[in-house]
Amino acid sequence: MSDETYPDVNEPLKTISIVIVNWNTRELLRKCLTSIYSSMPNGELEIWVVDNASTDNSSEMVKQLFPAVNIIENQTNTGFAQANNQAIQRSNAQFVMLLNPDTELLPGALEKMVSFIQASLRVGAVGPRTLNPDKSLQTSCYPTPTLSREFWRLFHLDKIRTFGVYDMERWETHSCRKVDILLGACLMIRKEALDEVGLLSEDYFMYTEEVDICYRLGQRGWEIYWIPEAEIIHYGGQSTSQVSRQMFIHLYQSKLLFFKKHYGDVSAFLYKLILLFTSLARLSLTPIAYLSRSSQREKRLELAHNYSQLVKILLTN
Repeated sequence: MSDETYPDVNEPLKTISIVIVNWNTRELLRKCLTSIYSSMPNGELEIWVVDNASTDNSSEMVKQLFPAVNIIENQTNTGFAQANNQAIQRSNAQFVMLLNPDTELLPGALEKMVSFIQASLRVGAVGPRTLNPDKSLQTSCYPTPTLSREFWRLFHLDKIRTFGVYDMERWETHSCRKVDILLGACLMIRKEALDEVGLLSEDYFMYTEEVDICYRLGQRGWEIYWIPEAEIIHYGGQSTSQVSRQMFIHLYQSKLLFFKKHYGDVSAFLYKLILLFTSLARLSLTPIAYLSRSSQREKRLELAHNYSQLVKILLTN
């Protein structure tokens, strides 16, 4: 491990509090923190790492290489929302940026996001143009989930006409765009807006927290923008891939919770029916997996197992 350390940037009266929730992604976390220090804006910032009981010595790495970073070390994995809230409640800045450890900020990203959100008092949140490791575009914002949009998306009808998602491939990369929902991998929120709508909902253990907070911001009249000139790289799913089966179930349980919280019991029941119908339709195609090439067979069978587990949960809850 390198002996190189980074300077202390934790001075009073911060502009930005960056909050990173980590679980066993030490090397990616190191790269993420390095990218922050390499593209520091003129305004002051503080950095919080909340470690959810990692076993890969992530905290030790942060203490050695980044002594200015504030660390909260949890004894158990408290989930994404609760861990973020731990740091947000202790933060002291005008803007809070939720940042995944499997991201890297490209030069100028912080300055451009801060500049935009400072320019209008009604902008409650902004997010960057998110890229895959090969620099191709990664979907990072979405329309508000509805029953019709979820049905459309789950049956891959967006290949015919976009409705359940945004057609981001056609978006102008030099023009900021107002959106409904931003990806939580990099989400900067005005602290004043958070004070008004409340912290991340801890009803969600993993997934849909950003959907929930963006929805609540929109309901209170706060504007949300995608800022394409601010760019990050997102490796994606590095923590959740370690427990992919559990995360697959968490994803749809979280979506069900969103529909129940914001649209009521009837909508949640109808969404459950959509999920059940979709899952059964995909399970009916399982025999095709055995005819697939060996490189694809294991992946398709794993997905079939996940849908089988989801069906069991939907039928018993």
